[in-house]
Amino acid sequence: MNELIYAIELTITGLLIGSMYSLVALGFVLIFKASSVFNFAQGAMTLFAALSVVGLFPIVGFWPALALTIVAMCGVAVFAERVIFRPLIGGAPLVIFMATLGLAFMLEGSAQIIWGTQPYGLDLGIPIEPIIIGGVYISRFDLVAAGVAGLLVLLLVLFFQKTKIGLGLRAVADDHVAAQSMGIQLRRVWAVAWALAGLVALAAGMLWGARIGVHFAMSLIALKALPVLIIGGIESVPGAIVGGLIVGVAEALGEGFVGSMIGGGVQDIMAYLVALLFLLFRPYGLFGEKKIERV
Repeated sequence: MNELIYAIELTITGLLIGSMYSLVALGFVLIFKASSVFNFAQGAMTLFAALSVVGLFPIVGFWPALALTIVAMCGVAVFAERVIFRPLIGGAPLVIFMATLGLAFMLEGSAQIIWGTQPYGLDLGIPIEPIIIGGVYISRFDLVAAGVAGLLVLLLVLFFQKTKIGLGLRAVADDHVAAQSMGIQLRRVWAVAWALAGLVALAAGMLWGARIGVHFAMSLIALKALPVLIIGGIESVPGAIVGGLIVGVAEALGEGFVGSMIGGGVQDIMAYLVALLFLLFRPYGLFGEKKIERV
């Protein structure tokens, strides 16, 4: 019975943390769907956003700091789209990929110059006492963070389905040429996609910063999004959600049962093991589109 309760606790914890992984992965999906650019700088955007909030908070207060960071992230996103990536449209994929790496180093270097290298704590006022339901301990912070992540995902889904710009993003994702022939302005859509990715990075940065602290290793959270994208499909919003939940549960159960037997460390590799299985048997992910290219 204790083993069952323990497994339930780990599963719930994994689902809650997995929703936060999904939020990070959504930043990748938004940009890739709109412009076919794999934005390797998404982790640096997450770090830059979190550092901006905690850096401005002692100066102007939390809500003004949040508002200023939103403006800053939108500015970063528009700058990246217009100055860096718009001239590279149609270029070699390797060149675009290297440009995203360059953007990542620019953001990390700028954050270091502005805010320094010391780690910060971020207190969002969420109680740390766990909730106990039927003998199962549930982290109050993880529950609130999962609720916030779920709300943001729901808002993004409604944005894609109900707004003109969202429908334009979906059209561009399906066929750039057809969307342009219907009068959809691709550059405007790309700018909106990058701005949304910046806002997603801000939300993910605040949640992860409150959970693990704000420091430069936080940009590595983006690496955990890679297995999520492999599992769910890099072009799919539902795939990012499901993939994040799978990764979270796999990490929690793997560390809880296998890690306890071999001395730990399983959590760091479990996501990549699961992603490797998907690459072997379903390389396009659960919701990814299978593409056939002529060579």
